[in-house]
Amino acid sequence: MIFRRNEAKEWARENMRGIWAAALTPFTPGTLAIDEAAVRRNFRHWIEDLGIDGFFVAGKQGEFFAMSLEERKRIFEITLEETQGKAGAIMSCSDQNMDTVIELAKHAEKLGATSIVVHAPLLHFTHRQDETLYQYYKTIAEEVGLAIAMWSHPDSGYLMSPELCARIAELPNIVAIKYSVPREMYKRLHDMAGDKIIVSTASEVEWFDNIVEMDWRLYLCSNPPYLFQTKADRRMRDYTDLAFAGKVAEAKIIRDSLDPVRKALSSTRPPEKPHAHPKYWQELLGQAGGPVRRPMLDLTEAEKATTRAAFEACGLKLP
Repeated sequence: MIFRRNEAKEWARENMRGIWAAALTPFTPGTLAIDEAAVRRNFRHWIEDLGIDGFFVAGKQGEFFAMSLEERKRIFEITLEETQGKAGAIMSCSDQNMDTVIELAKHAEKLGATSIVVHAPLLHFTHRQDETLYQYYKTIAEEVGLAIAMWSHPDSGYLMSPELCARIAELPNIVAIKYSVPREMYKRLHDMAGDKIIVSTASEVEWFDNIVEMDWRLYLCSNPPYLFQTKADRRMRDYTDLAFAGKVAEAKIIRDSLDPVRKALSSTRPPEKPHAHPKYWQELLGQAGGPVRRPMLDLTEAEKATTRAAFEACGLKLP
C-alpha cells in the first residue's frame, strides 16, 4: 500500500480531485461477453481526449448486478492497466453479500488499487438502520487497507442521514461519499464533516454551484463526463476548470450552453432503460456502447430514432 489507514484521508485530499465518471460496461452483441477491447478503447478516449480525471468501475452504471464475481475482478484488472499513472480509479465492491464485498476489496488491494466504493446495502425488514450501517462500514474499513468511499442513494430504500455519515467518517480510511440526496442533506454533511470526508453528489446540474458555493474539488459523477463531451467539444471540462480557477462568470456561460445537451439526453431516456439509453448515446458519439444484460432492457428502434434526432439537434460538436 502507498498509505496506511490513518493516512488515507490525507491521500484522498491530495489525489481524489476533478471529474470522476461511472463507466458503463460494453458487452458484445449476441454473446453478451465483456468486450475487453472496447473497454480499453473507451478508457483511452475518456482519458486522452476528454480529460476525465478518474472513474468508478463495475458499479451500478456498469451493470455489476448482471456480472459474475470473476467478471467484476477482470474489470478491475483492465481498469488499473489502462488508468495507471493517467487517471484515478475507484473499484466498486458493492454487493448484498458481505463476503463478496470483502473478496472484491481484497482483490482490488492485491492488484494495487488505492480506493473502493461500497453502496449502502438493501436492509430487509428494518425500520431503523443507523447502527447496522455503522457496523457494516466499520467491518469493511477494518478488513481492507484501501481508501473507502460510501454511497447513499434512494435505491437502497432509505437514505443515510448526515449525522450517520459524519459518524462513519470518523473511521480512518473512510475518505469520501457519493451522496445522492437532496442538496440540503449533502450541504449539511459538508458543513458537519467536510474536514473528515470528501462529500460529492452525482448531479451534473448542481456541480457548478457546488464548486462556487462550497469550493468542491471532487465530482463523483455518473456518465455525463463522457456523454456531454467529445474530443472537439469539452465544455464540461472547460467550465469545471474555469470555475476551479475562480472565473465564475465565464464558467457559467459555458455551463449554461450545455442546456440543450442536458435536455436532449434527459427527455429521450425511457424510464425503464437507464443503461441502454446512455449506451446508445455513446455509440452516437463514436464510443463503445453495446447491448445490456438482463434484467435490463435494450432500446426499441423507435426509441433509438427519437434519441438520434435529439442527439443530432443538441449542438454537440463532433470531431
